Amino acid sequence: MLRHFVAAMLAIGALDGPPNAGGAAAPALTQRQAVGQHMIFAYDGLQPPPALRRRIARGEAAGVILFTRNVQSAGQVRSAMRSLQAIRRPPGLRAPLLVMVDQEGGPVRRIPGAPARAAASVTSAGQARADGRAAARTLRGAGANMNLAPVADVGRAGAALQRERRTYGRSSADVGRRAGAFARGLREGGVRATAKHFPGFGAASVNTDNAAQSIGLPLSTLRDVDEAPFGQLIEAGVDAVMVSTAVYPALDELPAAFSRPWVTDELRGRLGFRGVSITDDLGTPAVAAFGSNRRRAVLAVQAGIDLPLFSSTYGAGAQAAEGLLAAARDGRLDPAGLREGARRVVALRARIPR
Repeated sequence: MLRHFVAAMLAIGALDGPPNAGGAAAPALTQRQAVGQHMIFAYDGLQPPPALRRRIARGEAAGVILFTRNVQSAGQVRSAMRSLQAIRRPPGLRAPLLVMVDQEGGPVRRIPGAPARAAASVTSAGQARADGRAAARTLRGAGANMNLAPVADVGRAGAALQRERRTYGRSSADVGRRAGAFARGLREGGVRATAKHFPGFGAASVNTDNAAQSIGLPLSTLRDVDEAPFGQLIEAGVDAVMVSTAVYPALDELPAAFSRPWVTDELRGRLGFRGVSITDDLGTPAVAAFGSNRRRAVLAVQAGIDLPLFSSTYGAGAQAAEGLLAAARDGRLDPAGLREGARRVVALRARIPR
């Protein structure tokens, strides 16, 4: 594992740089490979398409995201993921691919199995930790290594996530304790956690999977109530934070996932997050007004996002990657920022247990 981590760090550091201090040239990433470390790919069906396999072999993908459309059984998924992980990749990019799944518990489970309990039914940190461990067993059994959970949103009466039974409570303290415990359980089981949906989606009346949403809470409330569980998870070392596609006018008129004030100034600056940032799905009605997949990906990375997520098809992700490549070539993306984001993603991959 250490060998893969060192190679990965050398590769990212050598993007535009000189040979390492020892005199031997560090393996360098091409521009396409650097952009590829910002991309997670979805696909249709039970087997990853040949185009995705070729992209992985070139070192132009950080990983994949799985949905129920990709799952016949845990064994079938495990076999498919083993075949992807076995693809020989360029030097510096041989750490495990990220294999992401939404396995929150209750109604949101992509892989058959635990945890059966929805977040709304959890009454203690102990239960949440047990659910995190159970989720890790389910995911590891299917070859997945990263959970797009826990939900760290503070619920409000009548809100969308409350109706969907996906929140751990209606107080910051309860949500912070329980979401943090779920994340600990995942980590103990060898699965990386993702806190979502920053800066907090618990007051939204409509899910952004279905419509654009604006959350008009004052900035003081967002910081004191909604961001508080994320702050606790960040202090505990959570690997990733998913950023909402809702608009929060208290700080910016753009969706949070496209907003530098939210992604860079608030999440990284005020809260001190140093891990990997990922968007909620950029293929939904919430951001339909912001142009093509190419443009949406660029907006997200310009804001400071590491992984702009497109969950519909492989083609959508491929379009997004081409958009990022074009923006990197014509100067719309800052080269240093692109390298730094790629470095965070490769470092996360290097922490994945084999």
